[in-house]
Amino acid sequence: MNAVAGRVRAARAALHRVSPMALLVRLGIFVVVWAGLLLAFPAQLFSARALLALTVVAVLPAAGPRRVWPTFAALVTVAGWVMASAGYDRPIALWRLLAVAATLYLGHTLCALAAVLPYDAVVDPDVLVRWLTRAAAVVLATSVVGVVLAWLGGIGGADGFQAATVAGLLVAVVLSGLLGWLLRRR
Repeated sequence: MNAVAGRVRAARAALHRVSPMALLVRLGIFVVVWAGLLLAFPAQLFSARALLALTVVAVLPAAGPRRVWPTFAALVTVAGWVMASAGYDRPIALWRLLAVAATLYLGHTLCALAAVLPYDAVVDPDVLVRWLTRAAAVVLATSVVGVVLAWLGGIGGADGFQAATVAGLLVAVVLSGLLGWLLRRR
């Protein structure tokens, strides 16, 4: 019984030391992951139970960014996207695809920040602004590249899709090789 009381006292003391910036980062994780889930899943599934389940999935990475929960939330988001496009015949809209990809990346990068940020850390707001600025630059750059690749894929009819697929695979292989070479070089 003393062990349980000690744990409760430690949790209460930790709760009183939480800094506003750490709380803001975790709130950002929740909002971004929840938005991604709402964008990915088909609207036909939105009932009270489903929204509660999606809310729980969004709370988990905010509560435990160092654990498996960010990966779990990303997999649930991708499963919702696949279910909506394959099971509910929702057409794949470029804006929705880019928005889901952006929320997946932002959720991932905010979880990385929260994982290294202690609850009681005093953080300069410029750190968060710089972090989010870099993340926004990555989202913008990948969105531009995605739109260009989608446009290139439409050139030439059915052959254009095949050329874009082959070009994308070549880029992925070259980047993987480059990253592997950089890791071995250390």
